Amino acid sequence: MLNRFFRLQENQTTVPREVSAGLVTFLTMAYILFVQPAVLSTDFSGEPTGLDPGAVLLATCLASAFATFLMGVLAKLPIALAPGMGQNFFFVAVVMALTAQGFDSPWQTALGIVFVAGLIFLLLTFVGLREAILHSLSPSLRSAVAVGIGMFIAFIGLKNGGLISDAPALVALNAGHFRSIDAAVFWTGLIVTLILMARQVPGAILVGIVCATVVASAGGKLQYHGIVDFPTINEPAAFAFRLQDVFSMACLPFIVVFVFMDVFDTMGTLVGVTQQANLQQDGNIPRLREAMLSDSLGTVAGAALGTSTVTSYIESAAGVQQGGRTGLTAVTVAVLFLLALPFSPLIMTIGTYPPITAPALVVVGAMMFRNAGSIEWSDETESIPAFLIILGIPLFFSIADGMALGFVVWPLLKLARGQFDGATRRMCVLAAAIVIYFLAIRMHM
Repeated sequence: MLNRFFRLQENQTTVPREVSAGLVTFLTMAYILFVQPAVLSTDFSGEPTGLDPGAVLLATCLASAFATFLMGVLAKLPIALAPGMGQNFFFVAVVMALTAQGFDSPWQTALGIVFVAGLIFLLLTFVGLREAILHSLSPSLRSAVAVGIGMFIAFIGLKNGGLISDAPALVALNAGHFRSIDAAVFWTGLIVTLILMARQVPGAILVGIVCATVVASAGGKLQYHGIVDFPTINEPAAFAFRLQDVFSMACLPFIVVFVFMDVFDTMGTLVGVTQQANLQQDGNIPRLREAMLSDSLGTVAGAALGTSTVTSYIESAAGVQQGGRTGLTAVTVAVLFLLALPFSPLIMTIGTYPPITAPALVVVGAMMFRNAGSIEWSDETESIPAFLIILGIPLFFSIADGMALGFVVWPLLKLARGQFDGATRRMCVLAAAIVIYFLAIRMHM
C-alpha cells in the first residue's frame, strides 16, 4: 500500500530508507520544540509575553505534525514544516509593538495577525500567484536559491558546532574552541558522516548523529530530564486569537511582513530541497500547488492552536541527503512530532545541544552547493543576480531577504540587455513590489 501511494519503487527508495530520512530530518529540526516556547513566552527585555510555554509546545507539535502530514499525503514531497525561525522573533516584536500601542490583548491580537496572514497565503495559492512567481524564475535563479540555502545551513552548522564565533569584523574562526567537548562532538559527527558517505554506507548522517550523541554523553554535555512527560499548560492558547483589532492600520504592516516572509521562505525551501532530491520535472516542482496549500493551511492551524507562522524547513535537505524522496519521509516526521509530546524530555536531551546535529547541516550544505554548476556563469544577467542570492541568503541570515536581492537585480539586467519577454515583465512587477515593500514597510518596522 505504501509503495503504491507514495510510489516508492518509482522513486527508487524503500520504506526503511524513507523512515530513516524522516528521523534525520526530525532530529535536525527538533530544536524548534524547545526554542519556540522559550522565544514566544518571553519578550526581548525578559518580560513574559503572556503566552504559556507549555501551550506553545503543544501548539508547535500539533501544527507541525498537521502541516507536515499534509505535505506528505497531498504534495508527496519529503519536506517537513514547523514554526519558522525568524518569523517567531518577529512575532515577539509584534507583541511588544502592540503592547506599546496600548492593545488590550497583544499576544492574542498577534495570533490573529498570523491567522489572517495564513488566510492570505491560502488566497494567493488558490489564485495561482505563488506558482506564477516560481515559474517566472530562470534555471540559474532556482539553482542560486539552492546554493544560497546550502551556504546558509552550512553556516548555521558551523556556528552550532562552535567553529565560528561573533567578531567585530563579522565572524571569525573560534580557535580557542578546538580543545573543547563541543568541538569533539562536532568533529566526531562530521568525520564519521563523511567517511561513511565516501564509502557509500546507507544512513551515514544518522550514524554520525548517533556517534556525536555518544561523545556528548560521555563528555557530560547532555542534560537528561527523564524520558516520558507531557508539557504542563497553565493558560491555553488554542483558539485564543483575536480578530477585533487585526483589521486596523496599526496591524496592516505586520500582516504584510508575515506574508512576504512566508511566501519567499517557502518558495526558497521548495526549490532548494526538490532540486537537491532531483524531484523537479523540466525545472518544475511536482504538485507545487498542493505543497503551498499544505504550507498555508499549516500557518492557519498554527495560529489557531497558538503558535507563530508555520513554514517549510530547510533542514528537510538533511533527510533528502539521507535518501528521502517521497511523502513518506514527511509523514514519518509528522508522527515523530506527535510522539515528541509524551517523550519531550528525551527529545530535549538531544535537541537542545546543537553540536550533535551541526555536522549534518554542514554536510547537507556542501551537497547542495553542487547546484552551482547549473548557473549560467557566462551570462552576466543570470550570474550576477544568482551570486547576489547566494551571498545574500547567509549574510542576511534570511532566505526571503537574500532571494529578494537577486529578484530585484535580475529584471533590471534583463531590461538593460533589451529582453522584454513574459518572464521579464512578471519579474519586473515582482521587483517593484519588493522595492515598495522594503521602502514603505520594512524600513519603518
